[in-house]
Amino acid sequence: MQNPFAATLDMQRQAWENASELFEKSQVAPDRAETLQEVDVGETPSEVVYEENKLRLLHYESRTDEQEPVPILIVYALINRPYILDLQPDRSVIRTLLDNGYDVYMIDWGEPSNLDRSLTLDDYVNRYIDNCVDEVRHRSGQDAINVLGYCMGGTMSTMYAALHPEKVHTLALMAAGLCFAGDSGVLELWGAEDFYDPEKVTDTFGNVPAEFLDVGFALMDPVQNYVTKYVRFYENMEDEDFVENFARMEEWLGDGIDVAGETYNEFIRDVYQGNKLMENELYLGGEHVDIGNIEMPVLQIVAEYDHLIPPEASKPFNDVLPSEDKTIMEFPTGHIGMSVSSRSHAELWPDVCDWFGERMVDDTGAVSTPTADAEPATDADASEESDGSSVEIEVEGTEASDLEDVDGIGPAYAERLRDAGVDSIAALAAADAVELAETADLPVSRVEDWVDAATAHTE
Repeated sequence: MQNPFAATLDMQRQAWENASELFEKSQVAPDRAETLQEVDVGETPSEVVYEENKLRLLHYESRTDEQEPVPILIVYALINRPYILDLQPDRSVIRTLLDNGYDVYMIDWGEPSNLDRSLTLDDYVNRYIDNCVDEVRHRSGQDAINVLGYCMGGTMSTMYAALHPEKVHTLALMAAGLCFAGDSGVLELWGAEDFYDPEKVTDTFGNVPAEFLDVGFALMDPVQNYVTKYVRFYENMEDEDFVENFARMEEWLGDGIDVAGETYNEFIRDVYQGNKLMENELYLGGEHVDIGNIEMPVLQIVAEYDHLIPPEASKPFNDVLPSEDKTIMEFPTGHIGMSVSSRSHAELWPDVCDWFGERMVDDTGAVSTPTADAEPATDADASEESDGSSVEIEVEGTEASDLEDVDGIGPAYAERLRDAGVDSIAALAAADAVELAETADLPVSRVEDWVDAATAHTE
């Protein structure tokens, strides 16, 4: 039996230790509160090189004397802000790619307004992503570029690669939701057709509120998100580096954005509930998203402990792709950890950079080195030395056109319109939308919008 006097002394000792710990934490609390309020995120220098609606295309400042010729375009999800890929200087995917000599661009989607409620996956993939890809192609002078998609951005990048394979040099996917056959995690079960109707949400809210999405994601691991992380914060309050890292993550978690209503409906219905991408049954704007076109090199980066997009929602997709160059890198981390954990940057991202580097050249063993103002080459205009060495490519007939002043028309669409005999805004305004859509192999609704916009320009 324990001595009562000794037990009392032990209780007093623990009380004094707890009081001392509480006093020490209270001394640093004001400084830590200031850290939580003033932490910086997304610090890597960049410039906006293209804008459309709420979208901004960021080009990051080079950190090396020489760069690889084929740039990387990062396509992030429509949920949350993309600076998770540049959360802090020593754990930044952006900086890691730059430090390895890659020319890096990233799409910042911005937040849709109520007027954007009707935006569709077709708008995001065949309009916004395509225009950004064309801008990067134009600036780099390359026919095709590397596309790196993260989460929902990876799903949309896959759609894009299937629809525009000639513009994608390599396709790299981080935690991309691609396969939903019933064994792809809690989120898929919650979104099952028998239990969940996305249109009830969008009929109520219009665009899907960030707060609605945040609660759903947090409830996937409620103990961690509502209890454990705050206990860890208290235990590590005296560690300034820990508090800064915690503050950056909380800044990002609380900086969610709404999702366009119609896009949300399509994504849940067709990708999650219908599994149409995996089954090769998906159509955007009336055009088949044929994954049989994905013949370029494909890299899947998956997180072993990802509860949002588990490996089962990504890895099986490689089995249905015709590409002969398919790689899976599975790493012991979570959905966000692959971007921000120190171990990921020490062990995973060097391998990713090597993967891009090994595929930086084309099938001839050379990549063109164009002048800064060169336009992407076409098969008809490009010429190469018979020995396969790199040559400067000159392209005729690709001067900038006022067609690109029309909202939604980027360099690629302008080229298709010129090929169809429409080379000015005036000619576009006078065109028959149905005939032009058929000639240029474009959706009639899109051409009708362009004709209306061109007409407004000429009035």
